[in-house]
Amino acid sequence: MTSTTPASFQRERRPLDLRFRMTRLAARQWLTPGYVRVRLEGDDLRGFDSLGADDHIRVFFPTAAPATVEELRAAPSREYTPLTWSGDEGWLDLEFAIHGEGVAAQWAATAEIGAVAGVGGPRGSMVITGRPDAWLLAGDETAVPAMRRFARTMDADAVGRIFVEVPDARHELPIEAPSGVTVEQVHRGADAAGTALARRLDALTAADRPAGAVFAFVAAEQRIVKPARALLQERWGLEPDAFVAKGYWKHGEDEYHAPH
Repeated sequence: MTSTTPASFQRERRPLDLRFRMTRLAARQWLTPGYVRVRLEGDDLRGFDSLGADDHIRVFFPTAAPATVEELRAAPSREYTPLTWSGDEGWLDLEFAIHGEGVAAQWAATAEIGAVAGVGGPRGSMVITGRPDAWLLAGDETAVPAMRRFARTMDADAVGRIFVEVPDARHELPIEAPSGVTVEQVHRGADAAGTALARRLDALTAADRPAGAVFAFVAAEQRIVKPARALLQERWGLEPDAFVAKGYWKHGEDEYHAPH
């Protein structure tokens, strides 16, 4: 298929000053048996902002309050997408998929209220200007915060599809979207993470491509990138600037971080 350059929207990179902030765990809310939302609070979060739906911050998990930024940066850390925040009131909400024994998952699931956490970034944002004619969002649990944020940017007349890969009905993660955007929960059962989502993308044909300028975001385990590109570039003919296809994590590599 011939590629079509987006006419109705653009993606623009905007730099931000990199800051490191000290926070404390203020609240925890379990949304499913394997997915938790936490609230961080602290005066350092005053002025915090995140311009792009796919922004990443680095969250640090020290065992005690560090005395310096250098001590903070030496603590174990992982990257996450800010969900909601108030730079005026000094709070930030994050969501964690709880799988495995990683330091971040264990902290999100079990840390005592009041536990210290550090936040670094975001160091820059990719912002959509204008209006896509249609949307495709697809991801596993790790991509839900970004998909929630993309959905919040849609206007009431938006059209498109959102695919959320989860283990089963007990773990479904609803995403609020305009009525013209369908949200489908893709159950993987006992299959490896990302495989059910890959099959769902493989089932979409050229005829399923929405008309006009489409923006697409696909993120899950690293192996999702190949089927995502096969759909978005080969069958739908989207220009590289019109979509994001990322491995947010990689089997067996706790320290893996998606390229920005």
